[in-house]
Amino acid sequence: MLSVAGALAATNLWLTSTRTRIHLGHGFEDEGLDLSVLFTELPLVFLAGALLPALVYAPLARLLTAGRGDSEGDG
Repeated sequence: MLSVAGALAATNLWLTSTRTRIHLGHGFEDEGLDLSVLFTELPLVFLAGALLPALVYAPLARLLTAGRGDSEGDG
C-alpha cells in the first residue's frame, strides 16, 4: 500500500512540475511539445516512487525489530 501511494505521489509531483508541463505542450504556442517523456521519464518516475518507500522501510523495520530478537533466548 505504501508503494502504491509513493508511486502515485511521485507521478503527481512529476506531472505538476514546470519542466514536465512544458514538455507536454503547456509552453508558449505549444513550443517544446515532446511526448517522448511519457515513454522515457514517466515509467522511471513511477518505479522510483514505488521502490523508494520500500527501500526506506526495510532498513527501518530491521532496526526496529533487531532489539526484540535478542531477549527471546534469555528465558
